[in-house]
Parts: sequence; C-alpha cells; structure tokens
Amino acid sequence: MNSDAPRLVSSGAARRVEPADGELSEDALLGGRVRLRQPVSGFRAAIDPVFLAAAVPAEPGEVVLDLGCGGGVAALCLLARQPDLQVTGLEVDASLVRLAGDNARLNGLAGRFLPVTGDVLKMPPRLAPGSFHHVMCNPPYLPSAASVPPFRESRGTAMREGVARLSDWVAAALAMLRSKGSLTLVHRADRLDEVLAALSGQVGEIAVSPLWPGGDKPAKRVLVRGRKAVTGPTRLCSGMVLHQPGGGFTAAADAILRDAVALEM
Repeated sequence: MNSDAPRLVSSGAARRVEPADGELSEDALLGGRVRLRQPVSGFRAAIDPVFLAAAVPAEPGEVVLDLGCGGGVAALCLLARQPDLQVTGLEVDASLVRLAGDNARLNGLAGRFLPVTGDVLKMPPRLAPGSFHHVMCNPPYLPSAASVPPFRESRGTAMREGVARLSDWVAAALAMLRSKGSLTLVHRADRLDEVLAALSGQVGEIAVSPLWPGGDKPAKRVLVRGRKAVTGPTRLCSGMVLHQPGGGFTAAADAILRDAVALEM
C-alpha cells in the first residue's frame, strides 16, 4: 500500500480523532463505517486503497486476497461494503501485520480479515495457489532505482519496489487466483504499459479506469481489472473525476469515499 497519493481528507473520508498509544492516531473512513489506527507520522492512508476496494467485484461468500495489505485499509473498506467475505491480507512488514490485525479487531472483523506475514516472492504455505475468487493489490509505485525525497524516506519501503518487481506482484496475484477469478490493482498511470505487459496472455476482459484529478490535469492513477484464463477485449473506461473545479471531491468520488459505493468498471 502506497503513500505518494492524496491523503484522505475532511470530506468525511477520514477524520483525525486523537493520538493513541503515543505513535498512532485513530481515523474514520467511509463516513465512520471503518475505524483505522495508523502512524501519526510516516506512512498514512491515501485514497488509492479506498478506490481499489470499491472496484473489486466480490460477491457474498467469496474469498479475497489483499497483496501488500499494509494496515488493512483496502480490506476493511471492502468488508464495509460487502461484509459476507473472507479476506486474507499478505504483508512483508510484520509491524504492519500486527497493526492490520488490531484494525480488524477494532472493527469487529477479526473473523473476516486475517493478515499474515509473507513475501510475494515466497508465498506462505498456508496460502494455497488457485484458491481465491479475487485478488486486489496496491503494489509499490516506484521502480527500485527511483529516488525517494528525504522527507519521504521513512515511507520508502511502501513507495519503492524491493527485490520484487511489478511483474512479480502480478505473477503472484495470478498464481493465487482461481480460474476466471478477478485481479484488481491500482497503480501509476505512467506505468500502465508495464501493468498491461504483465497481464498479457494470462488475463482477459481487462478494464482500465483512470482516476482524473479534475480540470485538464492528466490522470496520475489507474485502476486495472481483469479475469484469469478468460478471453475478451480490453476496455478503456471513462474513469472517475475526483475533484470539483472549486475544490473538494465530486459527488461520484464522495459517494465512494463516504458512502462505500461500488466503483463500476
């Protein structure tokens, strides 16, 4: 889960409650449907995992894998919209796994959201290949060679690829998916070519949905969704305009960030 995207702000998507445990704050997402503990400084939730969760077409009774779950933002937002799911989160940082577990308990979802420690390059044996209806992921946005500004260095692990490259994240996701299951990811628009190359020949019915900042600004983020082992053309969707001309989120964006509405692709 990444932090070089717009933070959740005061439109009701998140609000600062009070510091907790010295290092953490407690925030509210989706108009209060989700409570989230996260570090006061350093890694903080952005809007990307909220939109990611909104784009996952999960149905009641299905099982979902969140690769790189961080503190559990995407998983908790997905469960707020569709509670009759079983979500497993994979995260390499053990401290974030503990935090995600705390957040699951905070929301009464310890039985629905199970974060585990593991690496996309070496999946834990407890996660059986081909066992998930859906996989969602928010891979690191920057290539391993990219520099991170000094004031963001503490967030470098979340922002910058390590040994695992973008293609490795996609390969791990596809390995865990059932046949005809869906993979949904959010990434930088300027790396869309890499995403599509990694999906080529393995995923069909691909839909690409840009997240437009507003005005005449180009999209910085794209949501990409496809289905394993199916055929079908790639579609470029109209996408979502995030901000109104005068500031603040558009009604469509606010419905996702505040009301847990699904994002149609």
